[in-house]
Formats: sequence, C-alpha cells, structure tokens
Amino acid sequence: MRRPPPTVEQVTQALATVQDPEIHRPITDLGMVEQVDVAGGGSVRVSVLLTIQGCPLHETIRRDVTSAVSTLPGVSRVEVSFGVMSDEQRQALQRELMGDHGGREIPFASAESLTRVYAVASGKGGVGKSSVTVNLAAAFAGMGRKVGIVDADIYGHSVPRMLGATGRPTQVAQMIMPPEVQGIKVISIGMFTAGNTPVVWRGPMLHRALQQFLADVYWGDLDVLFMDLPPGTGDIAISLSQLVPPAELLIVTTPQLAAAEVAERAGAIAVQTHQRIVGVVENMSGLPCPHCGQEVAVFGSGGGQLVAETLSRSSGGHVPLLGQVPLDLRLRERSDTGEPLVLAEPDTPAATALLAVADKLAARGRGLAGRPLGLTPVTS
Repeated sequence: MRRPPPTVEQVTQALATVQDPEIHRPITDLGMVEQVDVAGGGSVRVSVLLTIQGCPLHETIRRDVTSAVSTLPGVSRVEVSFGVMSDEQRQALQRELMGDHGGREIPFASAESLTRVYAVASGKGGVGKSSVTVNLAAAFAGMGRKVGIVDADIYGHSVPRMLGATGRPTQVAQMIMPPEVQGIKVISIGMFTAGNTPVVWRGPMLHRALQQFLADVYWGDLDVLFMDLPPGTGDIAISLSQLVPPAELLIVTTPQLAAAEVAERAGAIAVQTHQRIVGVVENMSGLPCPHCGQEVAVFGSGGGQLVAETLSRSSGGHVPLLGQVPLDLRLRERSDTGEPLVLAEPDTPAATALLAVADKLAARGRGLAGRPLGLTPVTS
C-alpha cells in the first residue's frame, strides 16, 4: 500500500538540514523557504527565495532540497521553484547574520573574538609571502578548520590566482558574500577590477578598502583568518593595527641577510603598535641539488634565525623561527595553476615544511589564551 504523503511540518524539518552553500546556515533559518505545498499523491512543491537574481548556486540548492525531501516516506515527486528576496527580506537577512549594527563593525577587532588573525608580513617583495599565506590557509582548511584570507596587498594582489579563486563576491543588501575555494573564504581587490587593471589609490582609499573587507564581508565563524599584507611598513600595516588590534604578525623572510634586515623593520612595527609577533618563516632556505641531493644555499643562510633573534630582543618576548621552506619548483608551478602545494603534493619538501609551520600555529588553537582580558585590579 502507498504510504500517506508527509505533512508540511515534516517537509519543513527536512529542509532544515539543507544549508545555503555560501552562508552555511539552514535555509529555513535564513528565511529562504517561501512556501511548501504537499499534494495528496505525495507530490511536494518547495518555493525557495534566492538572495539575488541569477544566483550561480541555485542548482546546488535545487539538488540539496530535492535530496533532503525525497528521503521522506510517501514522497513521490519533488519540484523546486525559485523566487528572489525583496529588499526588505535581504536587509532582514543581513541583520540576522551581522546584527543590528549594519555590518560596519569588525568582528575580529574585539578582544573577545575567538578567531585567530595572522597578518603575514615581509620587509620586501619577492620573498614568497603570498605563497606562504595561501599554503598555510590551505593546510588549516585541510585540518577541517574554518579559514578565511584577506588579500590586503591591494597593489600586488595575487592570492586569487594562487588559490584558484575565479568566482566573484555576491552583494546582499550591504553585505558581501566572499567566494569559497578549497574550503577557504577569500576576498581580494582583484575580484572587483577588470582583467589585470592596476589599482591607483592613496592612503585613505587603502584604509577604507581594508575596512570594508573586514567589516562588510560576511565571514561567519572562522577559526583563523590570514591577511596577506603588502611588503614594508606602509599604510596597510598601520591601518591593520588600528582596525584589528588583536592581529598577530607572521614575518616571512629569505636567508639573505639583506632581506632579513628589511624583514626586521616589518616586524619592528609590531613593537610600536603593541601587536604580538607569532613567529618567523624563512622561505627559499635552500635548493636541494637534483643530482646529489645536497642542499645549496642559493640565498645564503641564517637570515630567518637572525630575524627571530632580533625581534625577540626588540619585542621583549620569544619570537620563534617556525620553519624553513626550501626552494621547490613545484611550489611555483602549483601557485601559477591555483593549486596549493600542501594539498596537491603534500609529501614534497616545501609542502612538508609548510605543513609543519601550520601544525605549530594550529597547536595554539582558538580562544582567549594569551590575550589581554582588560581586567582592572580592585583596590581596597
């Protein structure tokens, strides 16, 4: 005998297991389920409201809704139709996700934030800062952590290519939904410019762009946020200290002493801005000879340790050398094709070194350990 069709309540409960692919929250919680109709023969019709017209992920939603409802006893057919949220509904969604402040507050700026923010900095360009950032983020994502990247190198943005991010951000009311690639949410000025158009901005524009990336983008509940800073100690580095005081600096250098001296300056800004330096990564530490296997010190040696020791003295705390990443042609090749080496070839020497750095950072976990709590002693 044919089973009776499910009730509207049962269908709605099944729909609560379907998550929006961008927001990662149940579509029932987001006000996306407009109507559910159940016919006598077990035919179910679900009307879903998309956040924007022409949402590129509507077929994913259709598939997930159909799959969830089809498992219910008595369902003979599932039809999914789509509408579009009104301006009022989008504004309500923004309030649901980002609170009543309208998305102008930076969630990572609070001392109570549980998200670790690592600002990856270098004294000069060309030391592999962006490739280190992307691979560390990919390593965290591979651990199952919730990860985001802000490509704060406005002039020299390269994170989208290295991560293989070809999608565009979606705007819902005043909220920006970042593309997600390899399990990593990412935002970059390169996603808002046509082709390889250069960005010609001065300090105030850079500050506003960084503020928008941090405040108006819906990041959700991240375990860790990586920020790929431009080289040097310019406007973005100063803006970061003002916008996200809890951010911790991760310094990238090469073994070359000239590069190490410049990297020390990038780290020294943390002393002035009262930010913590989490450690130093020495990139391009050596080239394994393809014939004999012996390591060739192409850029010299000792630069990373020198930076760590100097910054330890200037900051008054221990700044460790977290790792030494050897030169590896595959790291460059994978960066060009948008495939993080730690995911594509995790057993290569460079990937092994980067994964070891990620393990050291991941061991710190998320939370308030080691952070100022703003407590004031009570005097009698």
